[in-house]
Amino acid sequence: MARANVKTGGIMVRHRKQSLGWKEQVGETHANTNLRLLTYLQGILATFNPTDRLIADCILADPEKVISSSIAEIKRRSGASVGSIVGFCRRLGLKGFADFKIALARDLAQSGLSAADTPQNGSLFERVLQFHAQSLVETLQVNAKTAFERVSQVLEKGRRIEFFSIGLSYPVAYTAYCKFSLIGLQASSQFDSHIQLINATQLKSGDVGFGISCSGSTRETIQCLEAAKANGATTICLTNALKSPITACSDLQLYATPSEINYFQAPLASRITQLAVIDALFVSIALKNKNKTAARLQHSGEERLKRRWD
Repeated sequence: MARANVKTGGIMVRHRKQSLGWKEQVGETHANTNLRLLTYLQGILATFNPTDRLIADCILADPEKVISSSIAEIKRRSGASVGSIVGFCRRLGLKGFADFKIALARDLAQSGLSAADTPQNGSLFERVLQFHAQSLVETLQVNAKTAFERVSQVLEKGRRIEFFSIGLSYPVAYTAYCKFSLIGLQASSQFDSHIQLINATQLKSGDVGFGISCSGSTRETIQCLEAAKANGATTICLTNALKSPITACSDLQLYATPSEINYFQAPLASRITQLAVIDALFVSIALKNKNKTAARLQHSGEERLKRRWD
């Protein structure tokens, strides 16, 4: 595996095709991971071909029903052939459909959140919060502790941090910029995608480019990371999609589990899990420098008080 060392603020980061994060945990199939099968399927949903997507959608729509279904019933409900269903299971690292059902049953049993346990008859408020609570638990599971530690270290030592993101993920990038600036990190987040690209071309060794994309396929964000990496900067991504294009140009990877609720006809992706990851990084860095953090927070707090009316 080809490697190149880039020095980032005193630490060495190895550029490599497979870097820390969810990908390091799961490899190419679900069979060699302890992650929930349904979480894994959601994470790679965007990478499926049309036929596999039909099968995955059928499974995710009612996992418990799949356990008691024959392969012929799945064929009828999904519209895919028997051969395609078997191939789908094997690409997950399982022997076939029977093996898949066993793995799915184990997954649902271990999750403790089957349809019978989920407050389906509760208020909309209860169901939405329960959904997000489960997504946060899964986000903790899919990110290795070493991944968080490496990203935290790179951000802490980075001379300059540029956040790249557009659309509904941009508020997450802006929040990260505000939080990290509060504890003295030289962070920046520009709203205009063209300015983001210009800033990316100015990064160099010792700097950090941090891309945030729910789909992992946002062209503008990927271009910024590619430009930053070409100039020697360390690149980091935060995405909800495993094996998405943004991971290919990122030295370090963090994942937020897919957090989508079908409020209307189309799912509206939530950024709750992305914000939780940013919060974890912020707290990690802040606690490493308690005295400096406390001093900065006190000073900034005193200045903000001057803007308030008595």
